[in-house]
Amino acid sequence: MYNQLVKPILFRMTAEKAHHFTVKLLKFANAVPGVSSVMRSIYKVEDKRLEREVFGIKFKNPVGLAAGFDKDAAMIDELSNVGFGFIEIGTVTPVGQPGNPQPRLFRLVDDRAVINRMGFNNEGVKASVERLKKRKSDVIVGGNIGKNKATANEDAVKDYEICFEELYPYVDYFVVNVSSPNTPNLRALQEKEPLTQLLSHLKNLRDAKEKRKPILLKIAPDLTDSQLDDIVDILQTVKIDGLIATNTTISRDGLKTPSQEVEEIGMGGLSGKPLRERATEVIRYIHKKSNGAFPIIGVGGIDSPEDAIEKLNAGASLVQVYTGFIFNGPGFVKSINKRLLEEN
Repeated sequence: MYNQLVKPILFRMTAEKAHHFTVKLLKFANAVPGVSSVMRSIYKVEDKRLEREVFGIKFKNPVGLAAGFDKDAAMIDELSNVGFGFIEIGTVTPVGQPGNPQPRLFRLVDDRAVINRMGFNNEGVKASVERLKKRKSDVIVGGNIGKNKATANEDAVKDYEICFEELYPYVDYFVVNVSSPNTPNLRALQEKEPLTQLLSHLKNLRDAKEKRKPILLKIAPDLTDSQLDDIVDILQTVKIDGLIATNTTISRDGLKTPSQEVEEIGMGGLSGKPLRERATEVIRYIHKKSNGAFPIIGVGGIDSPEDAIEKLNAGASLVQVYTGFIFNGPGFVKSINKRLLEEN
């Protein structure tokens, strides 16, 4: 039904308008008595063979929703009904900010890809906390945290600390996002010295708490092998819990969309099918370089169940989808989980 009826309607709208329409539709549908249970019966796959225990957390299945779709923790209950094993909110910043000017979200239909330059648009960490307090589902929730655009890199640690402390009682794990290409100079925080300082500070805050929650780092696919070596060294030195590979890419190589159309879109991170190969390469490289010393969540270009299996075979413990979810619809999570059961 999604491909035949819903998707053609959504794809007639601008990408950002379609997103907001989808949010309203999901919330409206789930508010109707009985609809939530019907959705769960259609989309959820529950089987012990799908369960994974990773960085001390038990996941009902290994397929999660990547950050960016539910920036403000507004749809956790509704999205859990689609069958996700975990949902990552954010990127959340200390203070709400509008993000970059519109238009800032573009579909590349022939490539089954999206370019975005959203710029960490969100309502601020306190708004997310208030929603998290009211959620009903027991789905695993990750908190993806970043810095405000106006915050200088030398002051970035404080922004991450604010988000970390505010979210700590309400999420199950944290993701430190220093890899978005849409906040000026953010990716400079991936360099060895500032990244080590940031991660060490958050780990020290965590270690002083009564309940331990995992801290993960999200990296860009555009890093060189030398930079990836530094990432492995940092994770093993600081001893944070894992890695998410990868964020969106600034590369435009190999696209089917005419180059003039791509140039007119302009700056932004590319996600979707064209990212699949590079994201898998990064996962495989880091898994091999580290001898599997820490878990990896694989994300980037998963457009079919086979793509998810490819990430897992490359060394990922869990996977996340976003653009593939947009192009394939709500049955996508189920199709991946069903395929994983066939592998067992």
